[in-house]
Amino acid sequence: MWLFYTIGSSFFAGITAILVKIGVENTDSHLLTALRTIVVLIFSWIMAFIVGSQDTLWEVSPRTLLFLGISGVTTGASWICYFHALQIGDVNKVVPIDKSSIILTILLGVIFLGEPMDFQKAICVMLIAAGTFLMIEKKKNENEKKKDENGEKAQDQKAEERMREEEYMQEEYMQEECMQKENGQQDHNTKTAVIYAMLSAVFASLTAILSKVGIVGIESNLGTAIRTIVVLFMAWLIVLVQGKQEQIRDISRKNWIFIILSGVATGMSWLCYYRALQDGPVSVIQPIDKLSILVSVIFAYIVLGERLTRKSVAGLVMIVAGTLGMVIL
Repeated sequence: MWLFYTIGSSFFAGITAILVKIGVENTDSHLLTALRTIVVLIFSWIMAFIVGSQDTLWEVSPRTLLFLGISGVTTGASWICYFHALQIGDVNKVVPIDKSSIILTILLGVIFLGEPMDFQKAICVMLIAAGTFLMIEKKKNENEKKKDENGEKAQDQKAEERMREEEYMQEEYMQEECMQKENGQQDHNTKTAVIYAMLSAVFASLTAILSKVGIVGIESNLGTAIRTIVVLFMAWLIVLVQGKQEQIRDISRKNWIFIILSGVATGMSWLCYYRALQDGPVSVIQPIDKLSILVSVIFAYIVLGERLTRKSVAGLVMIVAGTLGMVIL
């Protein structure tokens, strides 16, 4: 049964990335996280009441509450980094880096939980790492794209361009200067997105290990609900400190819809994920959960029009192969 829950977690996590990418349009990423967490909190407590686990709240040990609280902090940190990365970077770049948390999670699982690591599993980890590296590809600017697509055409028109060179010299100079500034900003955003995605991966790995320890002796829905309280407090604290709460009135109806939908999708992913962790091994659950990258890439292509290069496709294949290898082995 834990395998079924893990697959569900993977699917909902995959569509969350797309819903968030659309929902962050003209919305501060920290404010988005805080608003989404409200939806997740409501959703998780509804599920806790449906299964009747709220009655066992007073039976939760202080140790379990401590680990749930710490995992809530790491979850909040991971969310904040992840959604900020999605706001300034491409889904096809951010998601693979975030999903690389599987590597650190497996290592931590071996060190702290005593889960086995053999030669085959090590090969799978290296495949995932290599695939992630291939998918972190610098986005070409418009000038480079034109050179790739119209190289021969540019050579044929070389003589004609020389004749017009003096006439348009000043105009081209201005355009080039503006383009350089724009490309420079794009490069900066890409680098920043990569850094935040890496931090998201680190915090996600810590969350997986802490959750595996923290959910012992507690119903998974109740554990998720308690953890979400910590995330909500952390997210709104950041919003209030930065004074971003005043931007709520500027959020469009369309963005509200996607914020709510992404919150529900996250809640479903959480509920499935932490339910799976109660019964299954983290070193297997984590790889399957990270297959959400396939869902994200497919929807990014269909909805956002983001395309993969051959290099990125090769990286995606390696990630999937390594992940499936972790499950089979």
